[in-house]
Amino acid sequence: MYIIAPSILSADFCCLGDEVDAILRPGGADWLHFDVMDRHYVPNLTLGPMVCAALKKRFPTLIIDVHLMVKPVDALIVDFIKAGASYISFHPEASEHLHRSLCIIKEAGLKAGLALNPSSSICTLDPLVLNLLDYLLLMSVNPGFSGQSLVPGILDKIKRTKYYLDSHQEKTGQNILIQVDGGVNMDNIREIYDAGARIFVAGSAIFGAKNKIAAIQQLRSLLP
Repeated sequence: MYIIAPSILSADFCCLGDEVDAILRPGGADWLHFDVMDRHYVPNLTLGPMVCAALKKRFPTLIIDVHLMVKPVDALIVDFIKAGASYISFHPEASEHLHRSLCIIKEAGLKAGLALNPSSSICTLDPLVLNLLDYLLLMSVNPGFSGQSLVPGILDKIKRTKYYLDSHQEKTGQNILIQVDGGVNMDNIREIYDAGARIFVAGSAIFGAKNKIAAIQQLRSLLP
């Protein structure tokens, strides 16, 4: 099982609806990864809940995976729940009360994730927090901009994280999926899969292609 989630950050914002439509045709994306930045937590400013709600209205069955790179997070979590998000992740450093922020997501019936920057470790997360997670987003670049290359050593970090989560699953029965965001392309997706990831956020590799469906299918062909 794996998920291909094109990152909206790499889409052409002048024709955003058509760009999303192009990745949802038969054989296309499983999810849409929706990058939210506030120019405070990260040095960029992107999209808000109104855009998410508009896309959900046009594409009612679309699974929208919201990645909040904002601080603070709780108010925007609520806004994106109302806007139609299916999955919401945020960075631990951005929440004053991590457990409470995750509970807001879970109590609304959504899937909850945490996003870890390249320098952050899963070992700092308490089991009380892990028990609320459906997935863990590992940033393979420093957050803020699209089109970056993988940070050196990230494959080893994915492997270490997978080992840690497998140990947690043996104790609890809980399966937490690993999502990787940043620099995913045709040349490295298989290595990232082999390291333990199952959700792949690809931006430029998909939205930068002339034929977006063909790009998605090529990514799929490289996975087992």
